[in-house]
Amino acid sequence: MKRIGLTMRIVHETAYSETRDALAHDWARFLSAALPDCQWIPLPNLSEAATSIIHSFGIEALIFTGGNDPGGSPMRDTTEKALLHEAMNRQIPVFGVCRGLQMIQWLLGGSLRPCSKQDHVGSHHEVRFLGRGSHSGARVVNSYHTLGVHPDDLASELKPHAMSPDGWVEALIHRNAPISAVQWHPERNAVIDTHDTQLLRETFGLPALTSLTHFSGTTTTRSSTLKSTSPCAP
Repeated sequence: MKRIGLTMRIVHETAYSETRDALAHDWARFLSAALPDCQWIPLPNLSEAATSIIHSFGIEALIFTGGNDPGGSPMRDTTEKALLHEAMNRQIPVFGVCRGLQMIQWLLGGSLRPCSKQDHVGSHHEVRFLGRGSHSGARVVNSYHTLGVHPDDLASELKPHAMSPDGWVEALIHRNAPISAVQWHPERNAVIDTHDTQLLRETFGLPALTSLTHFSGTTTTRSSTLKSTSPCAP
């Protein structure tokens, strides 16, 4: 059973003057459906020391979750930088979500640009996949990000996997390493999308699921109505 580590956003609780690591409950629901054959554990933000957790906890794959724009939370930035470098050195698979995609792009030498808040914050829009077979065609995804990846800025080690109608990279894949990422939030869907599950499991080297019976819309209070503000902002 593969053990998966998830990075966490950093939040500041003003009422208690505390800085906290946080992970949305949506992830537990999503992972129980998408990775029922795996164990998962949240990883604290420990800067460079975070790499020791990979060894001590026996982490075999990583998910870089959303929250905190790149550059807005130095400790989290440093934590994920250390984790990505360690993962690439050891060929540990990495899957990025929203900020996770942006961090992979940023840490591999690419740049980020502001994108339209009207089109990409608290909205749905179409994406078109650039692959073949099940990784082709189009679908509608949720969108919660203020920064994006323009294809002209894409890091040389990465290639686009899906594009938005207004020309942004909405999913990407590493050319050589087991790394992929999506700009939307698969864990926030009221009903899990089989394409998200397939990409995640392929990245982690896991066999396809024969069904998604582990997930039921009745187990979540998440509605299809999007939040009006961007949960990925610091």
